[in-house]
Amino acid sequence: MSLLTIALPTGRTAKQAASVLEKAGIRFPDYHSKTRKLVMLDETKTIQLILVKTADLPTYVEKGAADIGMIGKDVILENQPDVYELADLHIGKCKVAVAGFPNQSLKVDGPLTIATKYPVITESYFEEKGISIETIKLNGSIELAPLIGLSDVIVDIVETGTTLKENGLIVLAEMMDVSTRLIVNKARFSTKTEQIESMIEKRKKALE
Repeated sequence: MSLLTIALPTGRTAKQAASVLEKAGIRFPDYHSKTRKLVMLDETKTIQLILVKTADLPTYVEKGAADIGMIGKDVILENQPDVYELADLHIGKCKVAVAGFPNQSLKVDGPLTIATKYPVITESYFEEKGISIETIKLNGSIELAPLIGLSDVIVDIVETGTTLKENGLIVLAEMMDVSTRLIVNKARFSTKTEQIESMIEKRKKALE
């Protein structure tokens, strides 16, 4: 039997996803929250875990470097990979939201300038609202943009809102709820159906 390769994003989501796998009886002895290893095997040596950057994970699954991936719905919508989305894992729950200064309006003269790491999601949302925008793609510290006048508002993931509050910002509009999803390479779903379905069934039983 060939190895089943699972890709997890580095960071907090990896810890939660690894916990889901462990509850399903799939344990990786070398995995811990501070590990620097990028590839490791489970106890049965039939499942391989790889840790990759969040933004890259859909590509690893789409191109077949990983059979399965666990990744946020926001990343799926932004990257639009050609994969199957099979399940909501009900972890990593948060919101994609528009944030700015208190009492700030989203309707301004001319395009609304928005800093975000989600230009695709942002443009789709505001197009439906009929609001003209200009997006600025940033990869980190999004909250800084309106503070220094780079943008009018931001679009970002919001979990507790603490970072926004500490920077004098608030949620102006909630765009969507997101959570971690299970995605599968289309070709591998055909060739490794039994292995993939077995893993999914173990996960379901563990959550019951």
